[in-house]
Amino acid sequence: MKRSKNYNSAKALIEAKKYAPLEACELAKKTTTVKFDASIRVSFKLNVDPRQADQQIRGAVVLPNGTGKSQKILVVTQGANTEVAKNAGADIVGDKEILDKIKGGWFDFDIIVATPDMMGELGKLGKILGPKGLMPNPKTGTVTPNIAQAVEEIKKGKVEYRVDKEGNINCMIGKSSFTAEKLAENFDTLLGIINKARPAAVKGTYIQNCTISSTMGPGIKVDTNM
Repeated sequence: MKRSKNYNSAKALIEAKKYAPLEACELAKKTTTVKFDASIRVSFKLNVDPRQADQQIRGAVVLPNGTGKSQKILVVTQGANTEVAKNAGADIVGDKEILDKIKGGWFDFDIIVATPDMMGELGKLGKILGPKGLMPNPKTGTVTPNIAQAVEEIKKGKVEYRVDKEGNINCMIGKSSFTAEKLAENFDTLLGIINKARPAAVKGTYIQNCTISSTMGPGIKVDTNM
């Protein structure tokens, strides 16, 4: 693949070694090749077999410094929880009528939080929401009776992580405008959660590879044992 001059110049700053997390974050900021406030992402290659139920690593974590990205939250609920969701800061609140809008192709939101009593109706939209990664799930805290807490955590910078069929996890940990220290703190929090999720069946090296990169920037290998 032919790379741009900016990309090649950025890549030239990266040595063929694994960097300490803070160094990697500093380098990710330096090697940003775009003019906007680039996203900083981390990718883990794990020694897991996602076909096994006990190795389907998935969850969510509130990053201490947020992500720098605001998410439009849709809360699907009814009754008294409607006001609770609005007071907590949800951008859109609805019940069955909002689900009819989704059926019609409306997707003006980034994430759905739902109370358990609405999952019967939401489940009918599985074929629509599932492929888009929008189906609420108890494992990520997006199906919960505690709507206020769920909304507040997302606003603070909660991110979901999920291993794909190749054993990879990709997550945003901030923006290039963050200090390297804040990015590294977010990275350490996510790394700790990933390590805690290690399946008992996994033998040998669990995290096989880890890279940090900015939007359209080169990958920087990270030493996850430091």
